[in-house]
Amino acid sequence: MPSKKKTKPDLSVDFAGIRLKNPVLTASGTFGYGEEFADIIDLNRLGGVIVKGISLKPITGNPPPRIWETPSGMLNAIGLENPGVDVFLRDKLPFLRNYDIAVLVNIFGYCLEDYVGVAERLDGVPGVSGLEVNISCPNVKAGGIVFGTDLKAAFELLSAVRKATRLPVIAKLSPNVTDITAFARTARDAGCDGLSLINTLLGMAIDIRSRRPRLANCTGGLSGPAIRPVAVRMVWQAAKAVDLPLIGMGGIMTHEDALEFILAGASAVAVGTANFVNPRATLDIIGGMEAFLVQEGIGSVRELVGKVCVA
Repeated sequence: MPSKKKTKPDLSVDFAGIRLKNPVLTASGTFGYGEEFADIIDLNRLGGVIVKGISLKPITGNPPPRIWETPSGMLNAIGLENPGVDVFLRDKLPFLRNYDIAVLVNIFGYCLEDYVGVAERLDGVPGVSGLEVNISCPNVKAGGIVFGTDLKAAFELLSAVRKATRLPVIAKLSPNVTDITAFARTARDAGCDGLSLINTLLGMAIDIRSRRPRLANCTGGLSGPAIRPVAVRMVWQAAKAVDLPLIGMGGIMTHEDALEFILAGASAVAVGTANFVNPRATLDIIGGMEAFLVQEGIGSVRELVGKVCVA
């Protein structure tokens, strides 16, 4: 007797009003502006691309060395190098418009006015699906306090961005805080439509022979599988604290890793450091996720969101 044909599962997700054909996106800063990977993978198979961070004016970034490999991860101190929003709109975004994918623009600045300026420039621009607001930057007008580690500063910043655009606003939260749920609630109260978490953990590596830091900047952001358990825990906590869709990220290398985040409460995931190790990691994760759903007899990936069993 012929075997019964298995129905292809539904991987589509509606994230804060943004249609994603599947829940797999590329994490900001690890995939350039999409064009860098277009000869390696079919961008149309992705749920979306979160582009490298964009500021109001061009930024040259930090001096080298800017990357150092660590056990199960990497440190980076690129310094948010980017060409600025005007060059992004002129030279980078037109390429992405050729693809049927969501494009989230990661934005940042060093004062509230910088963030608002970028948000205003991107508002209503064809091809931009939403804004991911990186709040892990120092506020130079407030003595260098990091927006993402001060509740009052975070609220003021996110509220201002919310007022500056009609696009979905997704706050990218820093893990370098005592209570992630307090910042999740602050982002919700500021009017954000969703959350991304986690950003990198602050780390450092030292060359014991030269006795100098491995990075010219001394410290950098730690990413990769080493931080995944921390990221999964924070996504789980944030999902319980607020009724907002979440993009989970932090050390996702396989579809099993991605499904951990979804079970913890994420509606979508972003793949970052894995892109440096395996440029086809996103497609492998999409394929693995689809195969898992078929094996488990699950019709839609949405059925798994937040379904971790906790006694």
